[in-house]
Amino acid sequence: MKTSHSKIVDCTIRDGGLVNNWDFSIEFVQKLYAGLNEAGVEYMEIGYKNSPKLLKGADSAGPWRFLNDDFLRKVIPQKGATKLSALVDIGRVDESDILPREESMLDLIRVATYIKDVDKALELVETFHNRGYETTLNIMALSNVMENELLEAFEMIRESVVDVVYIVDSYGSLDHNDIRYLVDKFKTHLPNKRLGIHTHNNMQLAFSNTLIAEELGVELLDASCYGMGRAAGNCPTELLVTHLKNAKYTLRPVLEILDQLMVPLRAKVEWGYIIPYMITGTLDEHPRSAMALRASEDKDNSVDFYDKLTTPEVNFGNN
Repeated sequence: MKTSHSKIVDCTIRDGGLVNNWDFSIEFVQKLYAGLNEAGVEYMEIGYKNSPKLLKGADSAGPWRFLNDDFLRKVIPQKGATKLSALVDIGRVDESDILPREESMLDLIRVATYIKDVDKALELVETFHNRGYETTLNIMALSNVMENELLEAFEMIRESVVDVVYIVDSYGSLDHNDIRYLVDKFKTHLPNKRLGIHTHNNMQLAFSNTLIAEELGVELLDASCYGMGRAAGNCPTELLVTHLKNAKYTLRPVLEILDQLMVPLRAKVEWGYIIPYMITGTLDEHPRSAMALRASEDKDNSVDFYDKLTTPEVNFGNN
């Protein structure tokens, strides 16, 4: 039985914030960090490092949407072994907001991009690399990417300074065969890069797809406590902690997180495997239409929802 050399990146606050508009209390985040640190989880993604002046609706979002280093120092005055990560989006981050790593609470900055903007993403990656950070490039919506686009991107990525390149199943539509195919392709074309994976649970495959990637040598595994993440959510951190053949993880602190933080929160806000998210997953579509359905009075009418999505003449607008 081989020991896993993978590392967990817990995205509860960052991806989970898409569910509750990043409305987590400071105490919630402190308890989460303490529990993950005690459990031996290597990274906690504590939010986005985007700029509020570059995004609409910034005033209504919680502070984890636009991380401030002074704020973070107050939240986590004493860091443990668990490193801190933040995600940025192309066109939504002001480079001047990113301090040199030695002055920052953050260790890892991840750049999320669609395939068409890989060149811009790599420019950001180089900036953050030069400021001393670990870096990743997260290529979103891979299930909708054409082969030629991916090959062109590989040419640029191979020569870049990025540390880790992510396979991202944004729509939760990939299965084990897709994961094997993509990992093999990324390894073949990016032999000098480490790999990561980010899965969604629309088809109840987030955990198994993550395990397959881990078995194939993918190093960074995204997850979130109780699977909290946009729409159908992510691979659950607790499942990786208990299943990966890595003796240093401890399950009990994560169970305390679930009891004290996640179960009460799940009673207030909705995420996870729900039929409309399964429908968008199986149709390989962004879950925004399913999220809108779940916010409506018609939220449990899956047949009508499916018919609308699969009938080209029908739209979701008012007649």
